[in-house]
Order: sequence, then structure tokens, then C-alpha cells
Amino acid sequence: MTIKTSFRTRKSTLYDKSSSEPFKISRSKFFNFLSCKRCFYLDRVIGLKEISSPPYTLNNTVDELLKKEFDYYRKKKIPHPIMLKNKLNFIPYDNESLDVWRNSLTGGIAFHHEKTNLIIHGGIDDIWFDLDSKKLVVVDYKAQSSSNAVLASTYLKSEWRFSYKIQMDVYVFILRKMKFEVSDTTYFYVCNAEKKRSKFDNKIDFEVSLIPYKVDTNWIDEKIVEMKKILNHKEIPDINIECEKCAYLKGGSNFFKL
Repeated sequence: MTIKTSFRTRKSTLYDKSSSEPFKISRSKFFNFLSCKRCFYLDRVIGLKEISSPPYTLNNTVDELLKKEFDYYRKKKIPHPIMLKNKLNFIPYDNESLDVWRNSLTGGIAFHHEKTNLIIHGGIDDIWFDLDSKKLVVVDYKAQSSSNAVLASTYLKSEWRFSYKIQMDVYVFILRKMKFEVSDTTYFYVCNAEKKRSKFDNKIDFEVSLIPYKVDTNWIDEKIVEMKKILNHKEIPDINIECEKCAYLKGGSNFFKL
């Protein structure tokens, strides 16, 4: 039986103010910093683990199958049908490092931010190549099940999809730091599981939509510098009243003081 602990034990995941070695920050941890400085500090400096969640196995399966599907067209150097449908002069981008870039656990896309000595990294889903502009196009797969139509005019307006936009901003920022020419326009390849069938019948039908998003990377460098300052704080940042985790920890602390 494995004994669970609420604190991290791997030193590589903990920030050491005295170390001269570059410290890795994933795209998801960067978003955590943007969401709540206190929770970010507790995680990366103190070592308090985030509450774990069950794996998104169905979403991961869709991702894996899409990667195989696009790799078929990548190998043949021809457009995928979704590109033809949307009149995009694209083909799936081919690079010997693509499998590494896809896996955030083994590297992903990454660059060393020398000003802060932080390595910012993340795992992408796919990259396409614009044959007209000769630029890379970042693509992220999204699997969901909603009765609402997936529309470009409304898809990214949902508050909880704000992280999707941050995700794309960061991916483009990293790739440009890796000296690639990258388009401002990215795409979410949204697979929406339909609920219209009269029975399951051992299959799920998906409706696919391509949602464009124009990135903004101008804000990122400043926030990385700010994140470094938070990592170097001597004291834990104040509670963020807009953070659910802060509210939970504060509520528990108040309860046990009674």
C-alpha cells in the first residue's frame, strides 16, 4: 500500500532560491501562477501538492487518435480534410522533434528565459504548416460533449475557457523563442460528442469544428519576471479571495480553530 503525502518529495519540482540551475516551469504551472500567486508559491516553493484529479481518459483517447490521424496525412505531405473544408492551404507540419514536443513529461517545447533563469515548457497537440505564409500554425485538440453548437463567435467567450487562450499564447511565445516563424492565428480542433442518438450502440458520434484564435504574446515576458519575484519571496503571498483553493484552505483553518 502506497502512503500518500500532501508534500512533494522530488527536489527537482521545488524551487531553491540558492541554486544557480535553471528551474523548469510548465505551461500549466505558469497558468497556476496567473490564477493564484499564493497557491503557486505553496506548490513550487513550499511543496504543497495540488489536489489530484482522475485522468481524463476519454479526452486523452481522442487526442491520441487524432494524432495518429493527422500523422497519416503528415507522412503523405497532403492536407487533412478539415483543412480542405475550411479552405486552408495547410498541411500537417513534419519535424523530427514532433514526438518530443508533444510530450510535456519528456521535454515538450521549451526555452530558457535567461533574465529569470527559468525554463518555460509545455506539450503541444499539433502543428500545421501554412503553405502561403510559410509559418507554423499551433493547433490544440479539445474533446467535449455539449448540446450547444460549437461556434467561433461564442466558443472562447466562456470564462472557464480563458485558460485555453493563455495556453495558445504561451505555446506561440515558446516556439518563437525557439526561432520558428509562427502565425498569430491558432486553431482549436473541437470534437463535440453528440447526444442525439437513440441508443449508445457501442459508439459515440462527434461533430468537429475548427475555432480560430489570434494570440497575444506581448504580456508574457513581464509575467515571467513577476513569477520569478514571487518564487523569491521570503513569505507566503496573501490569500486570494477569488481563488477556490485559498477559500477552502482558509475555511478549513477557521473551522479547526473553533
